[in-house]
Amino acid sequence: MRCSSCLKRPWCLATPRRCCSSSARNCAARVSEKPLDSRGPLENGSLQGSAAALPAALGLEPFRPRLPWLNGDLQTLRDTFRPVDLPPEGGEPIQIPVGGGDQLLALLDPPLAGAEPRALVLLMHGLGGSSGRSGLRRMGLALQHAGFAVLRLNMRGAGPGRELARGTYAASCNSDLLPALARARELAAGRPLLGMGISLGGTKLLNALLSGPGLLDGLVTISSPLDLAACSAQIELPRNRLYKRWLLQRLVAQTLADPFGVSEPEREALAGRGPLGPMDSILAFDAAITAPRWGYRSVEHYYQEASPLRQLQARAAVLPPTLVLHAIDDPWVPVAAARELAAMQLSGVEVLLTAAGGHNGFHARCDRWGQAAFADPGNWGDRLTARWFLRLLAQR
Repeated sequence: MRCSSCLKRPWCLATPRRCCSSSARNCAARVSEKPLDSRGPLENGSLQGSAAALPAALGLEPFRPRLPWLNGDLQTLRDTFRPVDLPPEGGEPIQIPVGGGDQLLALLDPPLAGAEPRALVLLMHGLGGSSGRSGLRRMGLALQHAGFAVLRLNMRGAGPGRELARGTYAASCNSDLLPALARARELAAGRPLLGMGISLGGTKLLNALLSGPGLLDGLVTISSPLDLAACSAQIELPRNRLYKRWLLQRLVAQTLADPFGVSEPEREALAGRGPLGPMDSILAFDAAITAPRWGYRSVEHYYQEASPLRQLQARAAVLPPTLVLHAIDDPWVPVAAARELAAMQLSGVEVLLTAAGGHNGFHARCDRWGQAAFADPGNWGDRLTARWFLRLLAQR
């Protein structure tokens, strides 16, 4: 239980701790003092050692949440509460044929200040996202500042690419993603091709890379589902009802906006009048739309086959060097699968678990805003990604 004074503080929201002290400083200390779930070993031993060693090697402080974004929910929602100040959209449109007359739309951004690119980084959005989402654009700017060219890919039906392809995407959509990776390799023009996936974007990239070697030269995933069934169950928790409603509304709207049309059975299902009942969960959406569109027998079959965790131990050798970043207090994606991946100790796969950070949050005390941010832009997760890629290139 929390004390009455904590109930008045947004940074104490949904933090399952004993009552905080009356000062924000002490409240912050309590929140960062102990992870929500500290069971089990991490990849490199204790949480403290694992969460500190890699950032230190990259010249970063260990992650500590920034006031007032002190729990997983506030980290997750920070960009909603306080939108990122971004320059106008300036990416060069790239249309990528994926068969059947359909195309995906990507936006190509050069390094800042006209520098020659060190490499090309393919950025992948998450569920309900697009190339225009603020977190993805902020990550792109941090990578551009570090000397990378960036290709922000819209998956089938997403964002400004909605009118170029019929249907919607899935957690495993290799028939779309493999042609996109091939086109990205051409655009890299002999330079290294790297990948970064936010949330479900990382899942899609992992599933594609597990199909064969040489598709990317390095990969970072942030808050990415490795076990889809566990994520579906997590989003159904009563505490996550607002997240679920937001995601479901976006998915239904994206599906109905298809200029190529929606079948009558799908339309009935989206209205809650289909044989599977009300359209009131991500599970229901995947059962009615995602699984049948992508050739799965059922939603259970889809979740099993499209969850990369089950393939990683057997096929990790085909992956490029990979970093998996996940927060223990992620309210959307349970940490258990990332812990299991860490316990596998797969060669070439680094797993970094932080006590805090939420779902694709990672807004840290050391983040800088205003003019000072131009020296090292982005949030902690953005800078970790850029520096990990730079270290990877230096080791080639």
